[in-house]
Amino acid sequence: MLVAIDIGNTNISIGLFDDSKLIANYRLTTLSKRTSDEYGFLIISFLQNEKINPEDIKDIIIASVVPKIMHSFTNSIRKYFKKEPIIVGPGVKTGVSIRIDNPRELGADRLVDVVGAYYIYGGNVLVIDFGTATTFDYVNEKGEFIGGATSPGIEISAQALSSRAAKLPEIEIKATGTVLATNTIDSMQAGVYFGYMGHTEFMIKKFKEELGKDIKVVATGGLGRILAENIETIDVYDPELTFKGLKIIYDRTKKASS
Repeated sequence: MLVAIDIGNTNISIGLFDDSKLIANYRLTTLSKRTSDEYGFLIISFLQNEKINPEDIKDIIIASVVPKIMHSFTNSIRKYFKKEPIIVGPGVKTGVSIRIDNPRELGADRLVDVVGAYYIYGGNVLVIDFGTATTFDYVNEKGEFIGGATSPGIEISAQALSSRAAKLPEIEIKATGTVLATNTIDSMQAGVYFGYMGHTEFMIKKFKEELGKDIKVVATGGLGRILAENIETIDVYDPELTFKGLKIIYDRTKKASS
């Protein structure tokens, strides 16, 4: 069995593979002050919930964009699983060429997503990840990542609205049916939801214009569902794309080392 872990700025997502099948996934809040023991106990509790022993885990692969927790997290893997985790980064076989100014600047989360999209849905694909930030990343038919864009995530946008305006409350982010809101909360929800829909649709349009061709659009990320289901230019919403990308990278890395 394989444990695939995505450490993001907001959440840590943990997926469990039995051969090629994702059989379970869990999410916990990213906190910088957790100890290696806390991380170890949490991961083991997830496994126990699936009636799986730590000894059944063959390998662990991690993609992280939060360097400050990696010391504790990797130590938890060494202590509780007696394994050296595979860290997505330089030297790991992805099968995608990074054609940007400084390939080392590309976040592991973005790399994992484009690998998953390319090998599952084919090249000429735009990957939109609705996470803490919203990222738009393009991979061509040759498996080359040639560029993308990053914007504030929908949750960041909503938080900025309430934190910078004294009389505006925090809101739940959800789909809404009208822009003609009749109260403050509905008004904020409509502005965030429809505003972000328009932002996303315009970004997709710009990618198509600059590339000069039609492209496949694949969305992922926790908040992606409420947008993807109402944006016709998004072809696929795949909530498990990051886990799938991690599995593909793991398989390619193990094959290269064998």
